[in-house]
Amino acid sequence: MGASASLYLSTLLASPEMSRRGVLLFAAMCVIWGIPYLLIKVAVRDLGPDVLVFCRTSIGACLLLPVAAARGELRPALARWRPLAAYTVVELAVPWLLLSTAEQRLPSSLTALLVAAVPLVGAALAWSLGDRGGLGTRGVVGLALGLAGVGALVGLDVAGADLPSVAMVAVVAAGYAIGPAIFARRLRGTPPLGVAAASLGLCALGFAPFALLHRPDAAPSARALVAVVVLGVLCTAVAFVLFFELIAEVGPVRATVFTYVNPAVAVVLGVAFLGERIGWATAAGFVLVLAGSFLATTPRPPRPVVAVPAATVAEP
Repeated sequence: MGASASLYLSTLLASPEMSRRGVLLFAAMCVIWGIPYLLIKVAVRDLGPDVLVFCRTSIGACLLLPVAAARGELRPALARWRPLAAYTVVELAVPWLLLSTAEQRLPSSLTALLVAAVPLVGAALAWSLGDRGGLGTRGVVGLALGLAGVGALVGLDVAGADLPSVAMVAVVAAGYAIGPAIFARRLRGTPPLGVAAASLGLCALGFAPFALLHRPDAAPSARALVAVVVLGVLCTAVAFVLFFELIAEVGPVRATVFTYVNPAVAVVLGVAFLGERIGWATAAGFVLVLAGSFLATTPRPPRPVVAVPAATVAEP
């Protein structure tokens, strides 16, 4: 992790606005959503991407739907079905399908490093929608650095990188940047557990026909089955509850900052369990992405206000 990213994280965690609960949620998400890249890589060896997404969302939905219904939190989420459907497509259906498809050709560690550009994508989207107040020259430099980092990740150390798969991961990053904003703006006040359960259920229903059509001819390996179960229980059901709580605690922008740490977890797991290699250009590209995200997403300090001495103010 680069020095600027470390500074950003230390500043974030030391902020008086970050409660102890926020720190714990942040730490949990750093680990829990660093694991899926390894598990997806293992699972797609035996299962198609659409089958994997169906299994993952079905497990999560089966765990969360009864609890949300019993607490009376499911109906309010379904009542706001339009933003709920948009959130499901942007945050779950499209990213998870593309991520699983891309990992059939890309190393899990590279995929995670590319997804680290989520805060960078969020800043670019905000700028394109007219929110230019917090960007400035510093933010533009950050966007340029981040783009250079992505170029280094794809073009230098990864010879012959599958460009369509890289483009899929770029769409994943965009979805992960837009999803929290939809939740914060369009689903504000909706019970988070209800949103998590309903979105997983909708996604599972949508993928059911495709999963049935592309079901595997042979039984998946034990490793693939374990990967699917862990993905569904820990990295989906548990993770989404914690993620929504993190958004409520620290806001949608800060809630995506744990993506600085996820890639480090994914890289360690990819190297340890899959034998993936990380070269110097990949490391340099990662540092550039993190530095660019730091510059593009850190608010500019307010201009100092010069106090006017009382003696110079004319009295009536």
